Amino acid sequence: MSNKRINKNIPVQKNEFLNVTFEDLTHEGAGVAKVDGYPIFVPDSLPGEEAEIKVVKVGKSFGFGRLMKRHTTSDQRVDPPCPIYHWCGGCQLQHMDQKAQLSLKREQVVNALHKYMGRDDIPVHKTMGMEEPWAYRNKAQVPVAERNGELIAGFYAKQSHHIVDMDHCLIQGDQNDAAIQVVKTILKRYNIQPYDEESGKGVIRHIVARNGRLSGETMVMLVTNGETLPKRDAIVEDIRREVSGIHSIVQNMNDKKTNVIFGKRTEILWGESYIEEQVGKLRFALSPLSFFQVNPVQTEALYEKALEYADLRGQETVIDAYCGIGSISLFLAEKAKKVYGVEVSGEAIRDARKNAKLNRISNVEFSVGKAEEVVPWWRAFAEVQADVIVVDPPRKGCDEKLLQTMIEMKPERIVYVSCNPATLARDLRILSEGGYEVKEVQPVDMFPQTAHVESVTQLMRR
Repeated sequence: MSNKRINKNIPVQKNEFLNVTFEDLTHEGAGVAKVDGYPIFVPDSLPGEEAEIKVVKVGKSFGFGRLMKRHTTSDQRVDPPCPIYHWCGGCQLQHMDQKAQLSLKREQVVNALHKYMGRDDIPVHKTMGMEEPWAYRNKAQVPVAERNGELIAGFYAKQSHHIVDMDHCLIQGDQNDAAIQVVKTILKRYNIQPYDEESGKGVIRHIVARNGRLSGETMVMLVTNGETLPKRDAIVEDIRREVSGIHSIVQNMNDKKTNVIFGKRTEILWGESYIEEQVGKLRFALSPLSFFQVNPVQTEALYEKALEYADLRGQETVIDAYCGIGSISLFLAEKAKKVYGVEVSGEAIRDARKNAKLNRISNVEFSVGKAEEVVPWWRAFAEVQADVIVVDPPRKGCDEKLLQTMIEMKPERIVYVSCNPATLARDLRILSEGGYEVKEVQPVDMFPQTAHVESVTQLMRR
């Protein structure tokens, strides 16, 4: 194949070797080098470092490279403690010291506000970090495959569906980590065939472990390719005997050719239908498919900041859009007169109502539906007038119809909890144009060692 440049305006070509200096980092933690203004993204690189790279992919606006040899080393660089870090795609920032990671995450928010709002004057505080930024995850979702005739389980390699076999994960909670390894051994013991993405054959697709940090309860879920699970009774008995703190064993059935992990049908094979987690003073029942933040330590910090920004005095009516299993709603209910929560998942709302009863909180009301449809209905037909609105949307941000309804409802304060700085800044621009002043933003390091950042923003009606 010819190595001629496809586009004369692109100053590099695939498989070319270059000496570069990295100027910046992407929001995913890759180093950014520029050749005649053309950016090339290279993992495991830090600003200020000089290196030899190989161009592995060329696009119209940017390219990707592989680090071949580092000539200079940043003082922010540390040796990643994980032995499979350079292959596994689970973490992106183990090669950065903790201070640099926190600074990068704040810069992600600052840069998004500049790009989407043209604003550099909004106070963005230093990122709230963890004292111990390891072993924090309370949930592990591990894909399974076959290699050399043997079942392996780990995480996907960077930018691929090739599984890197894993014996120990440094960001998983110890109890979950141990549960994954025990279940992996049990599946091998009974020669359970891993699912093959290409052929659609095989039995086991994912092993999922979930742990309550304070309760010590563990849930193990086996995601299977359809209903069949050979040696099911023996596997369940071995998991009961060998997994520490086991409280629930679940089978989820997914026979679709899809990247989506879970199917629609779930069966409890043994034990309870939920485990219990605690954040602050509040207890939460987590069913198999419940969404719940994976870092309970930082979740408490995040929710406390949301509560601070809501500035409740006991007489307010609050709407919690995208309320999930009611976690933020119940925090707010302790200080509010009434809280209305809405979530599209019926199972999540069932959990939210269960959690309200579990904590003996009666001033909350939960509804199933899309926030952009239910909130306008509350306003028009139930005469709900919110003093404060809290939103915690998925990565795609808030629906524009919901944003317009919020503007029309004119609450005194809006609290925006975000997992994506880009969609946060986009939505803040709309709310700002609709009469709200963005007061301040608090980034929170919910996922240490990765490039993700959560944040809480306070808005006040002008």
